Amino acid sequence: MPAELNDLLEDLTRRMDGAIESLRRDLSGLRSGRASPNLLEPVRVEAYGSEVPLTQVGSIAVPEARMLTVSVWDRGLVGAVERAIRDAGLGLNPAADGQTVRVPIPQLTEERRNELARAAGRYAENGKIAVRNVRRDGMDQIKTHEKKSEISQDDMKVWSEGVQKLTDQYVKKVDDMLADKEREIKQV
Repeated sequence: MPAELNDLLEDLTRRMDGAIESLRRDLSGLRSGRASPNLLEPVRVEAYGSEVPLTQVGSIAVPEARMLTVSVWDRGLVGAVERAIRDAGLGLNPAADGQTVRVPIPQLTEERRNELARAAGRYAENGKIAVRNVRRDGMDQIKTHEKKSEISQDDMKVWSEGVQKLTDQYVKKVDDMLADKEREIKQV
């Protein structure tokens, strides 16, 4: 039985690591002071009947310290790219210029810092939701094993405690990542 618990915890750990990595990517996009292509990484564009990452419809460049440009490959998607960047909740105001979308990075005011901190908080909450969803799946698997009489109720309790401990560790990682990002935003 313990080998099966280890397999379950290994699977849940792998999936929770994925949630943490996704959060890390989202937070890395919240650059406060200078332009960085990572800033636009979480942006998804409505294109060709589905939502695709911005990097699949254009290339991102940093021509100067406070400006990003997106060279959109398909002229018909310029408006969609502009809209996606504006609606991404990053506090950016893009402007189309032919097939290029210019994205000026605003000066960091206290208001902008607060916007960035709120965006980081939203990303962290989404990370926690992802971790909790993995936990729920794990608990469902445990209940299924117990219903099929593959494990005893005592084993079910032990397994559930293991999954909860793992979940608590990952929720703490999310909280720590958020605290670090908020510190970084306030310092710049």
